[in-house]
Amino acid sequence: MAKKQTKKAEVAPEVKATNSMVEVKINPEPKKPKWEIKDRVYYLTRGRRPLSYMVRSANIYYFDEELGYERELKYCKNQKTPFVDEMVGDQRLEHIIFRNGALHVKREHQTLQKLLSLYHPHRDNLFYEWQPEVEAADEVEILEAEIEALMIAKDIDIDLAEAIMRVEIGSKVSSMSSKELKRDLLIFAKRNPAVFLELATDDNVTLRNFGIKATELGIIKLSDDQRNFLWASNDRKLMTVPFDEHPYTALAHWFKTDEGMEIYANIEKRLNA
Repeated sequence: MAKKQTKKAEVAPEVKATNSMVEVKINPEPKKPKWEIKDRVYYLTRGRRPLSYMVRSANIYYFDEELGYERELKYCKNQKTPFVDEMVGDQRLEHIIFRNGALHVKREHQTLQKLLSLYHPHRDNLFYEWQPEVEAADEVEILEAEIEALMIAKDIDIDLAEAIMRVEIGSKVSSMSSKELKRDLLIFAKRNPAVFLELATDDNVTLRNFGIKATELGIIKLSDDQRNFLWASNDRKLMTVPFDEHPYTALAHWFKTDEGMEIYANIEKRLNA
């Protein structure tokens, strides 16, 4: 009598019907990050470089997310794993010692590498793995932001340049020439590209500057308690500054309201008169 063959259960592929054909799509399994076998270098954080420094190699624990509990770690040179529950036979404990703030671990010492790079509770706090490719990527990101900021600063109009620099250096911008303003703007963009790019795309910066200029020229004024903006000519109140908000930030937001837009247009006429 022929034996009945059993088939292994298989994951069904995703089947998608269209007007003219049936499309079969196989969903690939997600790939785990690949561990690269290579020499690795570790450094103590904060630039510390003592002649020798010992990192704990026993009585340390790692919380295993997949298993749902803490696992004891230990560095034993005669073992193929840093997990105590996976060790077989004698456990010959080894010290982990940094010399002059650094520890070079050859590719053959995979147990120590994985302990330091993946599982040790003090990694990235007491010490870190030097990763030149990561540092290079960070530097490229910084340089690209610097280039983008400088390109925008180069072509920016003088009013926005004044608005941005007023945030940086205050009312001093009112006495600066356009060349001085442009120079300081380019220096600011180069030194603080992230802050510059944020300000350059924030429309409130221009509105804040507009409000400050109107105050400096005596068209409007801020009350002594910094709670109200008033017409300078007759002390009629324009708006009240909400608690815990910067007066000129509040004024910029108010300029976007229906009432504020009318006042903005009125002030603009006086500024251009």
